[in-house]
Amino acid sequence: MLCLFMFGGLIAFTGKAASASCKLEVSPPRVVVKYGDSFSVNCSSLYSETQGMGWESTHGGISLTTGVTSLPFNISSVDAWVIQPSCYVNLPNGEQCEEDLPVTVYQMPESVSIAQPLSAMVEGQQYPIECDIVNVAPANHLSVYWHKGNKIIHHDTLPDATQTPVSKTSILNLTAQRDDDGMPIWCEAKLDFGLVEQNPPAVQSKSHKVTVLYPPTFTKPEAETVEISASEKITLNCNAMGNPMPVYSWHFPQAVQEASKNENVNHPILTPSLQFPGNYSCEASNSQGTSRKYFTVVEATRKYTTLAAIIGVFAALGVLLVIGGLLFVKPDGTFSFIQSKYIRGQPSGPI
Repeated sequence: MLCLFMFGGLIAFTGKAASASCKLEVSPPRVVVKYGDSFSVNCSSLYSETQGMGWESTHGGISLTTGVTSLPFNISSVDAWVIQPSCYVNLPNGEQCEEDLPVTVYQMPESVSIAQPLSAMVEGQQYPIECDIVNVAPANHLSVYWHKGNKIIHHDTLPDATQTPVSKTSILNLTAQRDDDGMPIWCEAKLDFGLVEQNPPAVQSKSHKVTVLYPPTFTKPEAETVEISASEKITLNCNAMGNPMPVYSWHFPQAVQEASKNENVNHPILTPSLQFPGNYSCEASNSQGTSRKYFTVVEATRKYTTLAAIIGVFAALGVLLVIGGLLFVKPDGTFSFIQSKYIRGQPSGPI
């Protein structure tokens, strides 16, 4: 399969530059070819007269050919790592000019792998992780990308002027964080020749899952105040995140402690069978440490709104009774609800 990349436009390269007065055009002006594949280019002269043209090369050169204004250069199978073709033209005045063709021969890595399975990491500590790239060429075009989850976390280049295949190692120094726990991590090797869309595809290692050990951390505040309600039982939440998974132990007021002897109290969320006020605490522990959480259980504040309303009603009735007594009780202590009649402008009795 032909695996040939032809780059147009002006591309900087290492090699002998053609004279500004040398009217030769090489198409394509640069070749990137996989070892073992073929490529073909053409050299055209813009001179009206020539004595002949040819190709000088460390691999597959073409001797002087007369009577032509263009001359192709073909290699059916690249079997050398360094090829330096140069197209030349001989002019009638005895001068000669030439144009170099930059050729890059590459080989994709035979394998890309993380050196060894990742062992469990401790939060906060730094660990070197190695990515081995075997038999790649040329190494000075090699880039290594480290991935964690869906992010690129490190980019590495490994300068090396060797043009034949070499093996390289990229090292990632990873500081373990609890958010990394369970994350996949892998490396990939790319050969970058300048134009992304024409670069060979990357070669990836297998992914490895990161395991990070860290002490328990509570999902809710480390100190809580809980009120005892007449209608609901209290629930104490000691749930914590940690790796390895935490184990739990509880401490209660003495009265509750005695009553809970036969109960399983190793759960992160607890509903005590006896609802007593006091100080409760729990411990969440694993191999990385122990965390403690405290609960202050108090009786709920009584609500006096209803009682105040009832008292208010009775007080109002009492006031009404007092007023009624003043209006309707006779001097002899009996009640009379008949009011005396009085006509304005007339005496109320005999004169």
